[in-house]
This record gives sequence, C-alpha cells and structure tokens, in this order.
Amino acid sequence: MNEIANYMVEVQGVTKRFGMLEVLRNVSLNVRPGEVLVIVGPSGGGKSTLLRCLCHLEIPDEGQILVGGRRMDRSGGLPGQIGMVFQQFNLFPHLTALDNITLAPRLVRKIGRKAAEERARNLLEKMGLAEKAHARPAQLSGGQQQRLAIARSLAMDPKVMLFDEVTSALDRELVFEVLGVMRQLAIEGMTMLVVTHELWFAKNVADRVILLAEGQIVEEASPREFFDAPQVERTKRFLRELIPASDDPLGLGKVS
Repeated sequence: MNEIANYMVEVQGVTKRFGMLEVLRNVSLNVRPGEVLVIVGPSGGGKSTLLRCLCHLEIPDEGQILVGGRRMDRSGGLPGQIGMVFQQFNLFPHLTALDNITLAPRLVRKIGRKAAEERARNLLEKMGLAEKAHARPAQLSGGQQQRLAIARSLAMDPKVMLFDEVTSALDRELVFEVLGVMRQLAIEGMTMLVVTHELWFAKNVADRVILLAEGQIVEEASPREFFDAPQVERTKRFLRELIPASDDPLGLGKVS
C-alpha cells in the first residue's frame, strides 16, 4: 500500500481568500481512516472555511484536497464521499423526517423509494427517532432536528463526516443527545473532522486536536498533549481563555 492510500483525507497546501482577506494560509493535514480530528480555535480563524473547502462548498485558491486518494476537482468534487452537518439544521421544513432523509439518495444516487425508506427508517432508529418518521422539523426539538440532520448525511453513506459547531445552537440539556450520537459514530469507526468548543468531546473522543488560528495550524497533538502540555504560547493563551469545564460534564465516558 502506498503512502497516499494510508489517508482518508489529505489537505495539501490549501489557501483560501475572500477578496483581500486570506482566510486559510497554506494549510496541510492528513486524516487516517476511522480517525477523529477535532479542530478548535478562535472565531474567524478559518475553521468553518476549512470544512466548507472539504465538502466543496468553497473552492481553494491554492492547494488540493484528496479523499480516499482521489483529488477533489473544481467541477463537482466527490458527491456522496463527504457528509456535513452544520450549526443550523438546514432541514426542509415542508418534508417529513423520512422524506428529508430519502430525498438525496433518491435524486442523487437514484435509489428506489422502498430501499431509500428502509435505509431511512434504520437511521431514524439509530438516532432514537423511530417514532418521528412522519413528523416535520417544526414538530421536533432542537436536539432531534440535529440528529435528523446527521441521519440525512449518513443516508448517503459518506466516507467522511464533517461537523461544524453542531451543538452551539442547542440548549445545554439537548447537547447530550447530539454528542452521544457523534460518540457512537466514532466508536463505529467513522472518519470525522469536528469543529467544536465542547472540551469533553475533544478530550475524550478525538484522536488528535489541532488549533487553527488566523488561517494557520498553530499546534497539532494528541488530546492529552494538547490540553495538558501545549507547546505553543498561542495554544496556551487560547486554552486560558476558555471557560473551565469538567472532564465529562455529560457523563458520556471516554471512547476506547
């Protein structure tokens, strides 16, 4: 096996500009299959832009991105290879939970209705939403809507899942629902890149943590090294500015 095949995601020298503003500057990173990479950093540091480049919502001005050894091109990326869940749920309000999940597989992958609905019902059960198949988003809580958004992404059988601050719009009592689902995906071996300020998740679920600030990777380390013994002053300052949190405020336990 060659070196490229060892990585599920490769980001090679990616730079992204919006006008004169350089949001990402020569960012490079690799993610192995089944690895959970957590990205932290100050607002405006480029975290969301990096994820948007990975799922082809933004096109890098320089550099390249490979998924499973295949290069993402400017014409259409790699449809279905990467799933993304956003801070806002972005569900279709007029569709039921079942139809929100089946729409993309039917339209993009041309999967028949029966097969798509069977897959959707399995995902709803996995998300603890089996009884909500015919509910519309407005009839669901915030945590339920976010779990539905995760199910919708998983319906395309992606190789990689991206999560962009998916708990930040939720009440604290609902955060548990979503982090629990993400933790289970990590246990099952899903390759994940997660932008979050949830320290418990970064400490106990991540394989690696990176600090992205001013468009550059400032530090990259294991969770223990990152939080207990950071090497870079910028990382130390970022951690000091965070609100102290217990090791496991939600009682979910460490992924092993």
